[in-house]
Amino acid sequence: MSGTRSEFLRFTGHRAFTQRLVLATLTGRPVHISKIRSSSPTNPGLAPHEVSFLRLLEAVTNGSVIDVSYSGTTITYQPGLITGTVPGVGASLASDAIEHVLPAACTRGITYFLIPLALLAPFSKAHMNVRFSGPGAITSATHGTGDLSIDTFRTAVLPLYGLFGIPPARIELRVLARSCAGPGGKGGGGVVEMRFASQVRLPKTLHLNRRPGRIRRIRGVAYCTGVSASHNNRMITAARGVLNQLVSDVHVAAQYDPAPLVGEKGSAQKKKIGIGFGLSLVAESSAEGVIYAADEVAPPEGGVVPEDIGTRCAYQLLEVIAQGGCVTGAAAPTVLTLMAMGSEDVGRLRLGRGVMAREEIIGLARDLKQFGASSWGIRDAGDDDGAGDLIISVKGTGVGNVGRKVA
Repeated sequence: MSGTRSEFLRFTGHRAFTQRLVLATLTGRPVHISKIRSSSPTNPGLAPHEVSFLRLLEAVTNGSVIDVSYSGTTITYQPGLITGTVPGVGASLASDAIEHVLPAACTRGITYFLIPLALLAPFSKAHMNVRFSGPGAITSATHGTGDLSIDTFRTAVLPLYGLFGIPPARIELRVLARSCAGPGGKGGGGVVEMRFASQVRLPKTLHLNRRPGRIRRIRGVAYCTGVSASHNNRMITAARGVLNQLVSDVHVAAQYDPAPLVGEKGSAQKKKIGIGFGLSLVAESSAEGVIYAADEVAPPEGGVVPEDIGTRCAYQLLEVIAQGGCVTGAAAPTVLTLMAMGSEDVGRLRLGRGVMAREEIIGLARDLKQFGASSWGIRDAGDDDGAGDLIISVKGTGVGNVGRKVA
């Protein structure tokens, strides 16, 4: 795709970096992003995880042009066709999956890359098979950045694709090695493979505006890497102490893994990183497609006992449920983006007021409008139960899968 500078959509700063690049790729609109941490005296420009994401975009597209300024504070991106599993710059093709290696300086969890990649995958020309590995791969939730754990992504985000006619049965997520954030929140050494074999011409129009129903069961995964397996039982016991008073059907699985061994570049010696523990909880409602999730992980510097993690995660889940709506704040951007990319019909989604008021959701609405989507319609749900939810009406752009149309 070619164009003059006047055709570029212009943004500033590093906020919503992946979101804007994904929307540019889906709509075919080139973007110009400037002033990326330009005021930082020590680390101006793109962060290691942002550079890695750009390389991933190059790997799964064909014809993309990315220009980065010398200082790294300005980039221009002209998107190409989403092709899926083909070798590209920054990634190698091992067997039938793209091998993407994350740098040791990465401070973001793997879901920072998986969530936007899963948004691109339904519109790919071929299957999207990507394997994430390297010293910077973190499978747990992260502190500060707020990334989801791999378990929450699998159980609370991927099932929502089924609402758009994208069968979750054809989406496979393999956790081959678990890891938590290393010292200073950097690096982990985990290995995750996603195989997305469900491509569609256009996502179905979503109507998820009914009452969210009552919580019928709670599931979860307690995980620990490189620490005593008893940490899992302690987290589970603490979480159940809160949740069993409210829901009788509570089951949390325990997952123990040894700490990954990661070798430094140019050194034959390897060291253990990614040591830690955490908990992921998912509550399923009696209404189909309504899922609530919560994540909690021990900070890299330690100082927190497993009982605190279990209790915090349980209370966090209750807070998410209390926000109402049919979609949580963590999954709402994915659902709203797929609604905007669907057929030219009006879909409706019920959100809690607290979720709608999040900065990420307001920013997504503004970005979608800049990329050519219609403005959202917002009205009160009008229920008598006093929930105070909102009904968001989103009109699809009908962009669809260009690769499938060409094929």
